[in-house]
Amino acid sequence: MKTCKIFVACISFVAMAAMAMAGTLEDVKARGYIKAGVNGGVFGFSMPDDKGVWKGLDVDTAKAVAAAVFGDASKVKFSALTAVQRLPALQSKEIDVLCRNTTQTLSRETKSGLNFVQPNYYDGQGFLIPKALGVKSAKELDGATVCVLPGTTTEMNAADYFRANGMKWNPVVIENTAELNKAFFAGRCDTLTSDMSQLAAQRSVAPNPADYELLPEIISKEPLAPVVRHGDDQWLDIVNWTMMALIQAEEFGITSENIDKMLASDNPGIKRFLGVTPGLGELLGLDDKWAYNIVKQVGNYGEIYERNVGPDTPLGLPRGLNALWTDGGLMYASPLR
Repeated sequence: MKTCKIFVACISFVAMAAMAMAGTLEDVKARGYIKAGVNGGVFGFSMPDDKGVWKGLDVDTAKAVAAAVFGDASKVKFSALTAVQRLPALQSKEIDVLCRNTTQTLSRETKSGLNFVQPNYYDGQGFLIPKALGVKSAKELDGATVCVLPGTTTEMNAADYFRANGMKWNPVVIENTAELNKAFFAGRCDTLTSDMSQLAAQRSVAPNPADYELLPEIISKEPLAPVVRHGDDQWLDIVNWTMMALIQAEEFGITSENIDKMLASDNPGIKRFLGVTPGLGELLGLDDKWAYNIVKQVGNYGEIYERNVGPDTPLGLPRGLNALWTDGGLMYASPLR
């Protein structure tokens, strides 16, 4: 009898352990869609249009994950999160993945219990000012009032910059991005500090964009990347290799337009990538057409970049660090094999 009780107890323990190990992929499949946290007000990265349709580079990143998992890029629901809300929302499982211009840092990966994947945008922090202020360098901002989001690396970087240069600053902290921008454009602050991409985005939707300019200084490194929770290696792999697939597709020259023709390629790497030669999908717990579905429905990284933030958009951002490594940038996909 005692042995029986021990056996039953062991079975119960194993069952509970199995339940505890049930990962995000299983949760997502059971639900039927991915919950993604995004920024609600950064044009070009994540913002709903006038019809309520979410658009932007971060939005497309989340759609790519949905395409990989479900074969359907539309199976994702977006939650607009402030900088203060974003990490707790991920930690508490309110969302499955955070695609919200979030900088990878040591403390976030350790103390906060999070994992960052391959960055989807390499950035740096700068300053946006009204031209009428007459300032040509950030080192002329001694005593300035500075609009900044609280609880961000942006706030810490600005404090470090002013301290390191022996300058004083008067931060105006507002949690909501849209309200912070309104405060700046209403003249409550001398300057707005954020990632350069965000500053370009905010300037593009200013009442009179030509009245504002970016100062030349870049005061930080900001590798912006999707984020998942610690402790779920399979989900980490899926999100990370989704980003790798976007980059690899551009390296291969595979686009949403030519992908069906590329299925006939004799290149062994392309055949594995597109699932013609099976195996990669199984390693991730996905269909072998996972990468095909990403590119067919969302595009490669270059396509995503160009339609959302590239030179022909209101943001007009050159590829720069976000070019492929073969073009002098940092976008580099590890081998998919």
